[in-house]
Amino acid sequence: MLGCIAPCMIEDMEIARRTWTAAVKLAVVVSLLAATAAFAVSLLGEVPRVAVVMPVIVVAFAASWMQTERIRRQALDDMVIMSARSTV
Repeated sequence: MLGCIAPCMIEDMEIARRTWTAAVKLAVVVSLLAATAAFAVSLLGEVPRVAVVMPVIVVAFAASWMQTERIRRQALDDMVIMSARSTV
């Protein structure tokens, strides 16, 4: 039982690390795009903040959700491949 705890924890930590790294990169990109969009919309004139903020929130949430799931699946696939190679 104790032999499985360490590898399982390491796998979970690797997935968490990849997920956080991807989330931070995505947050930087979405923030830059949101700032650019806000600046462009401000040049158009008087636009309510909600008209800028709500689309950014929705797009950021959807992108984060998809990115996190993709990274998690990729990390799990990598670990299955690595464990299969180590048993050969």
